[in-house]
Amino acid sequence: MVRFFAAPSDITDGKIRLGAEETAHIKSLRLRPAEQFIVCDGHGFDYVCRLGERTGDPVADIIERRPSLGEPSASCDVYIALAKGDRLEYAVQKSIELGARSIALFPSERCVSAPTDITKKTARLQRIALETAKQCGRGSVPEVTAISTFKEAVEKAASASMPLFFYECEEEQHLQEALEDWDADSTLSILTGPEGGFEPHEAEYAQTAGMRSVTLGPRILRCETAPAAALAAIMYHTGNL
Repeated sequence: MVRFFAAPSDITDGKIRLGAEETAHIKSLRLRPAEQFIVCDGHGFDYVCRLGERTGDPVADIIERRPSLGEPSASCDVYIALAKGDRLEYAVQKSIELGARSIALFPSERCVSAPTDITKKTARLQRIALETAKQCGRGSVPEVTAISTFKEAVEKAASASMPLFFYECEEEQHLQEALEDWDADSTLSILTGPEGGFEPHEAEYAQTAGMRSVTLGPRILRCETAPAAALAAIMYHTGNL
Protein backbone atom coordinates (compact mmCIF):
# COMPACT_ATOMS: atom_id res chain seq x y z
CA MET A 1 0.00 0.00 0.00
CA VAL A 2 1.03 3.60 -0.55
CA ARG A 3 2.66 5.15 2.51
CA PHE A 4 2.37 8.64 4.04
CA PHE A 5 3.52 10.31 7.26
CA ALA A 6 1.65 12.45 9.79
CA ALA A 7 2.51 13.98 13.16
CA PRO A 8 1.00 12.23 16.21
CA SER A 9 -0.79 15.49 17.07
CA ASP A 10 -2.76 15.17 13.81
CA ILE A 11 -4.19 11.78 14.86
CA THR A 12 -7.38 12.08 16.93
CA ASP A 13 -10.78 10.43 17.28
CA GLY A 14 -10.16 7.76 14.67
CA LYS A 15 -9.08 10.24 12.03
CA ILE A 16 -5.82 11.67 10.70
CA ARG A 17 -5.56 15.20 9.39
CA LEU A 18 -3.36 15.18 6.31
CA GLY A 19 -0.89 17.96 5.60
CA ALA A 20 -0.74 19.93 2.37
CA GLU A 21 2.18 17.95 0.93
CA GLU A 22 0.59 14.58 1.65
CA THR A 23 -2.75 15.77 0.32
CA ALA A 24 -1.09 16.83 -2.93
CA HIS A 25 0.57 13.43 -3.15
CA ILE A 26 -2.75 11.67 -2.67
CA LYS A 27 -4.33 13.78 -5.39
CA SER A 28 -1.46 13.03 -7.77
CA LEU A 29 -2.01 9.30 -7.19
CA ARG A 30 -5.76 9.71 -7.83
CA LEU A 31 -6.66 7.60 -4.81
CA ARG A 32 -10.34 6.83 -4.48
CA PRO A 33 -12.24 6.94 -1.15
CA ALA A 34 -12.49 3.13 -1.02
CA GLU A 35 -8.75 2.57 -1.55
CA GLN A 36 -6.62 1.84 1.48
CA PHE A 37 -3.24 3.36 2.29
CA ILE A 38 -0.91 3.61 5.28
CA VAL A 39 -0.17 6.66 7.39
CA CYS A 40 2.79 6.37 9.76
CA ASP A 41 3.12 8.52 12.88
CA GLY A 42 6.93 8.40 12.80
CA HIS A 43 6.97 6.89 16.30
CA GLY A 44 6.56 3.21 15.59
CA PHE A 45 2.92 2.85 14.53
CA ASP A 46 1.23 2.48 11.16
CA TYR A 47 -2.42 3.28 10.48
CA VAL A 48 -4.31 1.56 7.68
CA CYS A 49 -6.66 4.25 6.35
CA ARG A 50 -9.02 5.29 3.63
CA LEU A 51 -10.00 8.79 2.56
CA GLY A 52 -12.61 10.49 4.70
CA GLU A 53 -15.06 13.24 3.86
CA ARG A 54 -13.48 16.11 1.95
CA THR A 55 -14.90 18.95 3.94
CA GLY A 56 -12.41 21.43 5.37
CA ASP A 57 -9.01 19.87 6.00
CA PRO A 58 -8.49 16.55 4.17
CA VAL A 59 -8.67 13.61 6.57
CA ALA A 60 -8.06 9.87 6.56
CA ASP A 61 -10.38 7.50 8.41
CA ILE A 62 -8.44 4.96 10.47
CA ILE A 63 -9.29 1.30 9.82
CA GLU A 64 -6.50 -0.36 11.80
CA ARG A 65 -3.55 0.62 14.02
CA ARG A 66 -0.52 -1.67 14.14
CA PRO A 67 3.19 -1.56 15.03
CA SER A 68 5.47 -0.45 12.23
CA LEU A 69 7.67 -3.26 10.97
CA GLY A 70 10.03 -1.01 9.02
CA GLU A 71 12.36 -0.02 11.86
CA PRO A 72 15.40 -2.20 12.64
CA SER A 73 16.27 -3.35 16.15
CA ALA A 74 19.84 -2.08 15.65
CA SER A 75 20.15 1.65 16.30
CA CYS A 76 22.78 3.07 13.95
CA ASP A 77 23.67 6.71 13.20
CA VAL A 78 25.56 7.37 9.98
CA TYR A 79 28.22 10.07 9.49
CA ILE A 80 29.07 10.72 5.83
CA ALA A 81 31.86 12.95 4.54
CA LEU A 82 30.79 15.64 2.08
CA ALA A 83 31.05 14.61 -1.57
CA LYS A 84 30.48 16.20 -4.94
CA GLY A 85 27.64 15.74 -7.40
CA ASP A 86 24.85 13.32 -6.62
CA ARG A 87 27.00 11.05 -4.47
CA LEU A 88 25.56 12.43 -1.25
CA GLU A 89 22.02 11.86 -2.49
CA TYR A 90 22.83 8.25 -3.29
CA ALA A 91 24.51 7.68 0.08
CA VAL A 92 21.61 9.24 2.00
CA GLN A 93 18.99 7.33 0.06
CA LYS A 94 20.65 3.94 0.49
CA SER A 95 21.42 4.58 4.16
CA ILE A 96 17.74 5.21 4.83
CA GLU A 97 16.68 2.13 2.87
CA LEU A 98 19.07 0.04 4.95
CA GLY A 99 17.84 1.36 8.30
CA ALA A 100 19.98 4.33 9.42
CA ARG A 101 18.51 6.11 12.45
CA SER A 102 19.98 9.48 11.48
CA ILE A 103 22.46 10.90 8.97
CA ALA A 104 25.02 13.65 9.54
CA LEU A 105 27.24 15.22 6.88
CA PHE A 106 30.69 16.55 7.76
CA PRO A 107 33.81 18.02 6.09
CA SER A 108 37.16 16.26 5.89
CA GLU A 109 40.53 17.46 4.62
CA ARG A 110 40.41 15.40 1.42
CA CYS A 111 36.85 16.32 0.45
CA VAL A 112 36.94 17.17 -3.24
CA SER A 113 34.20 19.76 -2.91
CA ALA A 114 31.54 20.95 -0.52
CA PRO A 115 28.11 22.51 -1.17
CA THR A 116 28.18 26.31 -1.24
CA ASP A 117 24.91 26.39 0.69
CA ILE A 118 24.84 23.47 3.12
CA THR A 119 21.45 24.54 4.52
CA LYS A 120 19.88 24.28 1.08
CA LYS A 121 21.62 20.96 0.49
CA THR A 122 20.44 19.40 3.75
CA ALA A 123 16.89 20.62 3.11
CA ARG A 124 16.94 18.84 -0.25
CA LEU A 125 18.39 15.70 1.32
CA GLN A 126 15.69 15.78 4.01
CA ARG A 127 13.05 15.77 1.28
CA ILE A 128 14.81 12.80 -0.29
CA ALA A 129 14.81 11.15 3.14
CA LEU A 130 11.03 11.56 3.40
CA GLU A 131 10.37 10.11 -0.05
CA THR A 132 12.76 7.23 0.57
CA ALA A 133 11.19 6.44 3.94
CA LYS A 134 7.77 6.27 2.26
CA GLN A 135 9.02 4.05 -0.54
CA CYS A 136 10.88 1.52 1.61
CA GLY A 137 8.35 1.22 4.45
CA ARG A 138 10.23 2.93 7.26
CA GLY A 139 8.44 3.70 10.50
CA SER A 140 10.19 7.04 10.87
CA VAL A 141 11.92 9.65 8.73
CA PRO A 142 15.62 9.86 9.67
CA GLU A 143 16.89 13.39 10.25
CA VAL A 144 19.61 14.70 7.92
CA THR A 145 21.91 17.30 9.47
CA ALA A 146 25.25 18.98 8.74
CA ILE A 147 28.20 19.19 11.14
CA SER A 148 30.68 22.01 10.66
CA THR A 149 33.95 20.24 11.50
CA PHE A 150 35.51 16.78 11.32
CA LYS A 151 36.38 16.86 15.03
CA GLU A 152 32.79 17.61 16.02
CA ALA A 153 31.55 14.74 13.85
CA VAL A 154 34.03 12.36 15.51
CA GLU A 155 33.08 13.51 19.00
CA LYS A 156 29.38 12.95 18.32
CA ALA A 157 29.96 9.59 16.64
CA ALA A 158 32.21 8.47 19.50
CA SER A 159 29.31 8.84 21.97
CA ALA A 160 27.74 5.61 20.66
CA SER A 161 28.48 2.43 22.56
CA MET A 162 29.98 0.97 19.37
CA PRO A 163 31.51 3.78 17.25
CA LEU A 164 33.02 2.45 14.02
CA PHE A 165 35.53 4.44 11.96
CA PHE A 166 35.91 3.00 8.46
CA TYR A 167 39.49 3.58 7.38
CA GLU A 168 40.93 2.42 4.06
CA CYS A 169 44.38 1.91 5.61
CA GLU A 170 43.16 -0.30 8.45
CA GLU A 171 44.62 -3.81 8.05
CA GLU A 172 43.95 -5.59 11.33
CA GLN A 173 40.40 -4.97 12.62
CA HIS A 174 37.64 -6.24 10.34
CA LEU A 175 34.01 -5.18 10.69
CA GLN A 176 32.90 -8.75 11.32
CA GLU A 177 35.28 -9.01 14.27
CA ALA A 178 34.14 -5.69 15.73
CA LEU A 179 30.48 -6.70 15.50
CA GLU A 180 31.09 -9.75 17.67
CA ASP A 181 30.89 -7.32 20.62
CA TRP A 182 27.43 -6.08 19.60
CA ASP A 183 24.42 -6.81 21.78
CA ALA A 184 20.80 -5.71 21.68
CA ASP A 185 21.47 -2.73 23.94
CA SER A 186 24.35 -1.39 21.84
CA THR A 187 24.02 1.84 19.90
CA LEU A 188 26.16 2.06 16.79
CA SER A 189 27.64 4.84 14.73
CA ILE A 190 29.53 4.55 11.48
CA LEU A 191 31.77 7.25 10.03
CA THR A 192 32.94 7.02 6.42
CA GLY A 193 35.33 9.19 4.44
CA PRO A 194 35.40 11.37 1.31
CA GLU A 195 36.57 10.61 -2.23
CA GLY A 196 40.22 10.98 -1.26
CA GLY A 197 40.01 9.01 1.97
CA PHE A 198 41.09 10.17 5.42
CA GLU A 199 44.33 11.88 6.34
CA PRO A 200 46.44 9.77 8.74
CA HIS A 201 46.11 12.39 11.48
CA GLU A 202 42.31 12.29 11.11
CA ALA A 203 42.34 8.52 11.63
CA GLU A 204 44.60 8.98 14.64
CA TYR A 205 42.26 11.59 16.12
CA ALA A 206 39.23 9.32 15.65
CA GLN A 207 40.95 6.46 17.44
CA THR A 208 42.12 8.74 20.24
CA ALA A 209 38.51 9.95 20.65
CA GLY A 210 37.40 6.36 21.21
CA MET A 211 36.30 5.21 17.76
CA ARG A 212 37.20 1.72 16.55
CA SER A 213 39.09 1.72 13.26
CA VAL A 214 37.77 -1.06 11.00
CA THR A 215 38.12 -2.18 7.41
CA LEU A 216 35.50 -3.26 4.89
CA GLY A 217 37.98 -5.53 3.13
CA PRO A 218 40.83 -5.28 0.63
CA ARG A 219 38.87 -3.39 -2.03
CA ILE A 220 38.64 0.41 -1.91
CA LEU A 221 34.96 1.37 -2.01
CA ARG A 222 33.65 4.63 -3.42
CA CYS A 223 32.59 7.20 -0.85
CA GLU A 224 28.90 6.67 -1.63
CA THR A 225 29.22 2.87 -1.52
CA ALA A 226 30.98 2.57 1.84
CA PRO A 227 28.04 3.68 4.06
CA ALA A 228 25.66 1.29 2.27
CA ALA A 229 28.11 -1.62 2.48
CA ALA A 230 28.75 -0.99 6.18
CA LEU A 231 25.05 -0.68 7.02
CA ALA A 232 24.15 -3.79 5.03
CA ALA A 233 26.76 -5.80 6.92
CA ILE A 234 25.56 -4.43 10.28
CA MET A 235 21.90 -5.11 9.53
CA TYR A 236 22.70 -8.65 8.40
CA HIS A 237 24.76 -9.34 11.51
CA THR A 238 22.05 -8.01 13.82
CA GLY A 239 19.24 -9.95 12.14
CA ASN A 240 17.68 -6.96 10.39
CA LEU A 241 18.30 -8.01 6.81
